[in-house]
Amino acid sequence: MEILNRIALALRTIRKERGWSLDKTAQETGVSKAMLGQIERAESSPTISTLWKIASGFKVPFSLFITDDQPDYGTGQTKTLHPSDDKIKVLPIFPFDEKLKCEIFLIELLPGCEHISSPHQPNVVEHVLVAEGSMEVYSNSAWKLLTKGQGLRFDACQPHGYRNLSEQSSTIYDIIHY
Repeated sequence: MEILNRIALALRTIRKERGWSLDKTAQETGVSKAMLGQIERAESSPTISTLWKIASGFKVPFSLFITDDQPDYGTGQTKTLHPSDDKIKVLPIFPFDEKLKCEIFLIELLPGCEHISSPHQPNVVEHVLVAEGSMEVYSNSAWKLLTKGQGLRFDACQPHGYRNLSEQSSTIYDIIHY
């Protein structure tokens, strides 16, 4: 429930700061007005994909929606953000840094996880580094296998994704530059 309230507050605050109506927000994010209203009232928990659409539409970092004002900088555990995303768990290690234009996540991909992300805003670059296990990254219309110690950098303003076809959990670092 805490994450639901955090997302609701962040969405409402950003929207009001910009003077955007729900109609304008829906137009800019590609998320329906009804869904945005439910998220703002903490009646619905957005999937990771929906949250990325909202962040991209506002041109703000993803971590803005899932971290509080006093982040723990990676001292916690990865968490499921939405029940339908139960095979991918996220922990912000370093929430968005305005000076560096960067945020860093620790992501756990459970066996059978496949997560496709919508394109982010232009000039966003992701770096994926495998800490444990193996996984595949979808970029440039193809899947690429990465194993422990390997990484990939790609333009995130295109459809991209992650999957774990192994029988073991995989842990990755996802570094996002805006």
